[in-house]
Amino acid sequence: MNPFSRIILQWYSENARDLPWRRTRDPYAVWLSEIILQQTRIAQGTAYWHRFMERFPAVKDLADASEDEVLRLWEGLGYYSRARNLHAAARQIVALGGFPNTLEGIRSLKGVGDYTAAAIGSICFDLPAAVVDGNVYRVLARHFGITTPVGTTEAKKEFTALADRLLPQDSPAQFNQGMMDFGALQCTPQNPACLTCPLQTSCNAFQTGRVNLLPVKKPAVKVQERRFSYIYVRYNGQTAIHRRGPGDIWQGLYEPLVTESVRPEHSNKQRALGYYFSQGFAKNQFPDASENGSLLLLRTNVKHQLTHRTLLTDFYLWKPASRPELPEGYFWIQETELDRYAKPRLFELLLEALS
Repeated sequence: MNPFSRIILQWYSENARDLPWRRTRDPYAVWLSEIILQQTRIAQGTAYWHRFMERFPAVKDLADASEDEVLRLWEGLGYYSRARNLHAAARQIVALGGFPNTLEGIRSLKGVGDYTAAAIGSICFDLPAAVVDGNVYRVLARHFGITTPVGTTEAKKEFTALADRLLPQDSPAQFNQGMMDFGALQCTPQNPACLTCPLQTSCNAFQTGRVNLLPVKKPAVKVQERRFSYIYVRYNGQTAIHRRGPGDIWQGLYEPLVTESVRPEHSNKQRALGYYFSQGFAKNQFPDASENGSLLLLRTNVKHQLTHRTLLTDFYLWKPASRPELPEGYFWIQETELDRYAKPRLFELLLEALS
């Protein structure tokens, strides 16, 4: 066995994290953890994993649920396409008659890529497939002195080939989990524990003083700024919401009236309200906005960060004097029923400003 692999296995036997999905080889439980932990810290993801396992103890339970129910349970995790893919894949698994036990079969599930397929395959079915995620990139780049920028096609091929060569055929699950834990606990992004590292003497980055320079990252994607104005309508205990459509952030989630890229003058609330009318919300129904209730600015310039977007948001409360006609796609609900609808985290935060 390669000395590097032997050390990783030994380290893992002494330092493995005690995670609930590691106490089982049930592919449903492992798959659920892998999907939740994409773009999510373990501390946060663990609570969601327990929540899903309690509500949907078997894959058929998840498949039989409505998309809205799955999205509500997912609230706060972000990247909602993961939840929609999870739901679709559950239905695939049920249609197949059980969880696939080959890499090709696992990879065919909606939302499952090479990394997730390798993790599930090795952990649950002892398939000899190496995982390559951010932790693995970092450990391999530092130890072997690899300067190919991660996130590129070339890096994926290079690091995957190296990880496959290092993978012990008789213990793929332990090695893969060991690599992930080693990167998360020992060879961390910042302030790695180099002085106590069992790979110190063979680590290229440590020996050449390049620990903080590896792995090399490709140029960051430019962050786009978007400006939203939300208006929460309150009329006789009801409010108006709509479901966001495909092709943008938060697909399938619910929100109040929203306009983008326009920020009405805060010093003139009626002018702001008039703007919303002119944009189609009850357009022409109440030509004199000053006679149609009150508009309060509750929050302004609220910053909400997504991966490649910065959202700047104003939040209004409108109490119309008469029931307005809603634009296409919006509908009335009782305010007390708002918790039944899956909402973006930003909307949840803004709701705290209501009284």
